[in-house]
Amino acid sequence: ASYRAPVPEQSVRIRYVAHASFLIQTSGGLSTVTDFTGYLGNADFIPDVVTMNHAHSTHWTAFPDPEIPHVLPGWGETFGEGIEHHLDLGEMLVRNVSTDIRSSFGSEVEPKGNSIFVFEVAGLCIGHLGHLHHEPSDDQYAALGRVDVVMAAVDGGLTLDLVTMMQVMRRLKASVVLPMHWFGDGTLGAFLRGMEAEFDVVVSEDSEVTLSLATLPARPTIMVLQPAYLREEEE
Repeated sequence: ASYRAPVPEQSVRIRYVAHASFLIQTSGGLSTVTDFTGYLGNADFIPDVVTMNHAHSTHWTAFPDPEIPHVLPGWGETFGEGIEHHLDLGEMLVRNVSTDIRSSFGSEVEPKGNSIFVFEVAGLCIGHLGHLHHEPSDDQYAALGRVDVVMAAVDGGLTLDLVTMMQVMRRLKASVVLPMHWFGDGTLGAFLRGMEAEFDVVVSEDSEVTLSLATLPARPTIMVLQPAYLREEEE
């Protein structure tokens, strides 16, 4: 299906664009891109909302298109102060939970420098863990609340080690896990093998999935989507 196609009522369409960027689309026509880098492909497409994290340049841009109505950085203007978002667009609510990040060289920690963004839409809570560098605290888990769908980095080191990320997945107990931030079959395969006793594993040939509260899988499922930039010919 094209990213231009309508989304069914009471549903949300999620497309894996690249690295940590997902396009989330609603039946009412709202669109959000996570960890926006400024590039989505060769399509002339302006999302309504973009979220960003600044652990690395592959998760944000200093020059988002000024036509984007809502640009939400995951960090504050002052080092360590964090930021709070609560953007109510009617059909979608976007909020965040701040977490700490390491510096690029690992020698310094920026408190509240990353954000887990949560998108509440179509009765679902969709969480994007961003460039998570530590297991959330009890207070952070509580602030996240119930998460039905989660995008989780499974690189195994640049973000969280796989053992800790698997612990996070078991505690969140999301119905659908969408792996991201993987660089090949190595760490992705290790993550899938480590979770297959508790989660079903579906490796899709597609880049997107349409979900609704009524059609969530009965057993927690890890769904591997194939990254694909937006192309004009999809119109």
